[in-house]
Amino acid sequence: MNENKKNEIQSATFERLLKHLNERKDIQNIDLMNLAGFCRNCLSKWYREEAEKKGISITDPDARKHVYGMPYSEWKDKYQK
Repeated sequence: MNENKKNEIQSATFERLLKHLNERKDIQNIDLMNLAGFCRNCLSKWYREEAEKKGISITDPDARKHVYGMPYSEWKDKYQK
């Protein structure tokens, strides 16, 4: 498998994970953290950090919006228990 195909597959997998988490808003970040050792906030930080490695500047709010599918404050108001 060439590097481009590998990157395409990894990108699609990440987007599928985000879609799955978006469909499971009932799962709280604390539950994810306790069971898996990471949460949506971790994913957004990793996303921002990897962008920075590529010379792309992304703010924390923008990274969270990508992961949560909406502004973090909106997600918290609607879904955080």
